[in-house]
Amino acid sequence: QLQLVESGGGLVQPGGSLRLSCAASGLTLRYYAIGWFRQAPGKQREGILCISASGGSAYYADSVEDRFTISRDIAKNTVYLQMNNLKPEDTATYFCAGDLYCSGDREVFGTWGQGTQVTVSS
Repeated sequence: QLQLVESGGGLVQPGGSLRLSCAASGLTLRYYAIGWFRQAPGKQREGILCISASGGSAYYADSVEDRFTISRDIAKNTVYLQMNNLKPEDTATYFCAGDLYCSGDREVFGTWGQGTQVTVSS
């Protein structure tokens, strides 16, 4: 059974960078897509990026397309979310989620991590 654990969140100033990690266990990421979602207080959880089992990536949030990238290390069974030029509106709890295919729809994903908090503030 696939299990996911996020890490790397924290407090960062506007314009700064963070790299989030999503460590998978139980099953290899060769066969699973991993999506990154975020949820700000009072807002719905939104899909931002996904990497497919074959390694292709897809963006689901226009606001991050030129600032965030997704990658993975199969040997470490880990997916990364590199976030650059962070803005206060990026403040949210970030979750990774796994399933067979990529989607920006959270209902597609059956396995979720516990989330990691990212706060962008001066």
